[in-house]
Amino acid sequence: MNHGPHPENHREAGVSSLIEYVIISGILLFLFVVVVLQVNTTVMQGPAETLEYTAFTDIGNGVSTRIVDVYAIAPRDGNISTSFDLPDDVAGQDYFVNISTDEIGDQDVMVSRSNIASNTSLSGISSTRSVSGNTTGLGMNRISYDSEGF
Repeated sequence: MNHGPHPENHREAGVSSLIEYVIISGILLFLFVVVVLQVNTTVMQGPAETLEYTAFTDIGNGVSTRIVDVYAIAPRDGNISTSFDLPDDVAGQDYFVNISTDEIGDQDVMVSRSNIASNTSLSGISSTRSVSGNTTGLGMNRISYDSEGF
């Protein structure tokens, strides 16, 4: 009499090993996908947005300084203009520079793109002169002053 393993038990052992392998592989694949999505957000997008905000702040400070410099030496009668260059892009993407007045009369230089924006005040001239305009980083930019208000 043979009391060894029955042939049907061997087939069930093979199936249970396959099911175990498939379940563990599925769980590991799910965890890998979750980790990859989180790494992209945490490791790449966060620092890139911090870099963009810092660059936008630097650009806003540079534009504000140039505007204040032009208006500081502006003649009482006549006009003056200067050209300056901005970086063509920040982190490989275009951006916009907008000079405007807010609700309470403060003038700001806003550098922005989609969901990232930096505001820099034009505190040196905002109470005496009105400034407005917009530009991008492409090409040469110009600041013009005309005592007649153009």
